Amino acid sequence: MTFGDIIGLIVVFGGFVAIAAVIASAYKRRLAHIERKLEITSGEGAERAVLSAKNIELENRVRVLERIVTQSSESDEIARQIDALLESADGQSEKTLMVANEVSSR
Repeated sequence: MTFGDIIGLIVVFGGFVAIAAVIASAYKRRLAHIERKLEITSGEGAERAVLSAKNIELENRVRVLERIVTQSSESDEIARQIDALLESADGQSEKTLMVANEVSSR
């Protein structure tokens, strides 16, 4: 084996190492991209769950308000129903936070 053959062999192995480094770098970037995409997707799922819980809460409150408006009862009854609605809204807000925390912990 001559000196030229040894230099040629070093160049070939150096080329293989360089190609392997480029492929490894591209693969690492691809994995980082996939991981980021999963993080974004999981965050959207938690946001969706919170919005859904809030939507249900608002629908329930609208139903109560519609019932209050359509009923022809005394003003004391309406005041009691409004107070009950406000109290249930506080409870619903706590439930919404619990659902959001449960979903985000998954």
